[in-house]
Amino acid sequence: MTDYFIATADDMIRFGAKLAQAYLHFSNSCIIYLAGELGTGKTTLVRGFLQACGHQGTVKSPTYTLVEPYEIENRKIYHFDLYRLTDPEELEYMGIRDYTHDNAICLIEWADKGGDFVPIADLTISIAYHNQNNRLLNVAAGSLLGKQFLFKLQ
Repeated sequence: MTDYFIATADDMIRFGAKLAQAYLHFSNSCIIYLAGELGTGKTTLVRGFLQACGHQGTVKSPTYTLVEPYEIENRKIYHFDLYRLTDPEELEYMGIRDYTHDNAICLIEWADKGGDFVPIADLTISIAYHNQNNRLLNVAAGSLLGKQFLFKLQ
């Protein structure tokens, strides 16, 4: 487990980019949970991640669509936001298992709302408010891949 202090939105974007650089060393599929209250910067972190991977367009929160797919240099990246999920079983109907194939990364906001239908996280990033405008990130590994990820982040 490792903590990071984030002072600005630009710092959050830089952390997302650092996360992407660590991920580019792996060819495995990877599940990353992004936990935190509304407004803590989960989507901002994803924006930094996607931009560092080479995405040129806008990055919007998939609050209403549940998932936004991206394909960048033969890598599939899925950004989930389960905040508005009314029943975890909806994930089964939308085929969540199809998103977790080889060479795909799933960044999942509000994973707890998905119950047992959400795959187990390789990495969990918990974001909390710290001194009003700042954030404290706690990054924890949930698998061997997650431990390797943490090592690359340092």
